[in-house]
Amino acid sequence: MLAPVLLAATSATAAEPLSGAQFDAYATGKTLTYAENGEAYGAEQYLPNNRVRWAFDEETCLEGVWYEKDDNICFVYEDGAAPQCWNFFLEHNKLRAIFNGDNGTELYEAWATDGPLACMAPGLGV
Repeated sequence: MLAPVLLAATSATAAEPLSGAQFDAYATGKTLTYAENGEAYGAEQYLPNNRVRWAFDEETCLEGVWYEKDDNICFVYEDGAAPQCWNFFLEHNKLRAIFNGDNGTELYEAWATDGPLACMAPGLGV
């Protein structure tokens, strides 16, 4: 008789993905660096009006926007690639993100700053 009670308690405490409003309240005004398996993955600056700036290498940035779709936060960037949708969870005051695509990538917030990304202007470099 105890098992159904434990099962109900476990499912009731399972984390729910953040809504768009919750994601916006947490992320806007921050630059978050994400990691995967202990290795830096990339950084994203969250700007007002659902705008973002993403960089894999923190030098070459892509401008984009995010929007809420069902339980996902989806990102579209200026490179014209298909939208990338993620489930975001707030755990221990940091974000964890699970990609809703073929590879099942899972990222976590490694650190946060209030400063902008250091982006190289388009066309500069070697």
